[in-house]
Amino acid sequence: MLSLSKSADSKAPLAELIHQAGGIILGKERQIRLALACLLARGHLLIEDLPGVGKTTLAHLLARLLGMQFQRIQFTSDMLPADIIGVSVFDRASGGFVFHPGPIFAQLVLADEVNRATPKTQSALLEAMEERQVTTEGATRVLPAGFFVIATQNPSQQIGTFPLPESQLDRFLMRIMLGYPDRAAERELLRGSDRREMIASLKPCLTPEELPALQMKAARIHVSDALIEYVQALVAHTRTSPDYPVGLSPRAALALLAAARAWALLEGRSHALPEDIQAVLPSVAVHRLQAAGDAVGYRSAEAIAASLIEAVPLP
Repeated sequence: MLSLSKSADSKAPLAELIHQAGGIILGKERQIRLALACLLARGHLLIEDLPGVGKTTLAHLLARLLGMQFQRIQFTSDMLPADIIGVSVFDRASGGFVFHPGPIFAQLVLADEVNRATPKTQSALLEAMEERQVTTEGATRVLPAGFFVIATQNPSQQIGTFPLPESQLDRFLMRIMLGYPDRAAERELLRGSDRREMIASLKPCLTPEELPALQMKAARIHVSDALIEYVQALVAHTRTSPDYPVGLSPRAALALLAAARAWALLEGRSHALPEDIQAVLPSVAVHRLQAAGDAVGYRSAEAIAASLIEAVPLP
């Protein structure tokens, strides 16, 4: 178990990162903290929202502040899997084929507007996100250490989108929405400098070498038996209640615990609490869980999570 002092030591650079990010993405501290918790939990992040609210900016910002090697893939309907993974090209000098890695070979990959690509191209991300490796032309190639995907998608009601299948949604540890800024934040945004220029002037708060150590600390945050029982009770309710056609899987339960541990680390604690589970529940569970009678997704993640929290008593 981590000592309280060690957790507090970890909080300082993370707090500075959140502070700097909050100066770029205005009025969205909770979403920034969730995105960072997702990374600390070694998960992948899906940002779903309308165009122009800062989804791509958040991905650029995290890569800059974390000092990670960054690649952006702009998904379109005519994109092929080879455009993501890479392709072998014949080399005259060697007399053989040489593999040219695609943009997936980076530490932080932004899959921008992922649901504008066809299902065949979307599936090129599945192995990479689950196994952190890709297989092409009979060879398996390991992706860089710390591999992390941030995917953005536009609402499925918009023209030219291909909904992500459940199997791919399940690969994302969290799904968040940024939403419109409040009036004060938008006024500051309109008066301020260009966000891309501001990001370019920032210095990393962490190094790629420090990040794995923080991820290990997050994984070692203590979780009590009572908290595990609470997670099991939440998951069991989704499997037995008529409110949910399909319940949460064991993978979802593991994701919920991993995210809660990362959230506790951000809070500077060496142990997770039920409040940590409740804080991450909307982002971790709801994209894996559709409420009955909500086929078009009108109910917000917060509303579905709130009803689940209300139905399951605390340990």
